[in-house]
Amino acid sequence: MIANEPAAARDLTGHPAVTGERADLLEMLAAQRRSLRFTTRDLTDEQAALRTTAGELCLGGIIKHVAAVERNWADFIRNGPSAMKDFAAMTEEDWSRRADEFRLLPGETLAGVLAAYAETADRTDGLVTALPDLGVSHPLPKAPWFEPGARWSARRVLMHVIAETAQHAGHADILRESLDGSKSMG
Repeated sequence: MIANEPAAARDLTGHPAVTGERADLLEMLAAQRRSLRFTTRDLTDEQAALRTTAGELCLGGIIKHVAAVERNWADFIRNGPSAMKDFAAMTEEDWSRRADEFRLLPGETLAGVLAAYAETADRTDGLVTALPDLGVSHPLPKAPWFEPGARWSARRVLMHVIAETAQHAGHADILRESLDGSKSMG
């Protein structure tokens, strides 16, 4: 840096400021994250662990799951398909650990999973800011829900993470309304 040269502009998280497409993607992802986190406002750990519908989901578990999904996809952007699980080779124990993503386990707290989610979000935002090219792509790992031979760019992965976060924010809104009548919107 040259003497008296201003430092690069930074956003509120300390990452270099971004504009254009990256700013749009990060803003949309941040909005979906806020919606998801908002569903857990003023809850106790016990409430966050409750299943309020016929399904297995609880609010704390959804936060854990979305954080894990975002971490996995960020790792995919960095390292390609080797960063993802080979779903065809998963054992019963692997599936059990994956099921634990959807619930608060003994010793886990809502504050803890929210903090882990915030840390994941910060790392993802830093990756998006620093990535030289959003068009960099990798082949998708083998899984029954992916088209064989398909490749996803970092851009496509980010759009998927945004969609996944929004979908789970909707699930969380239903769970919260079933818990105590609170709604995120309306």
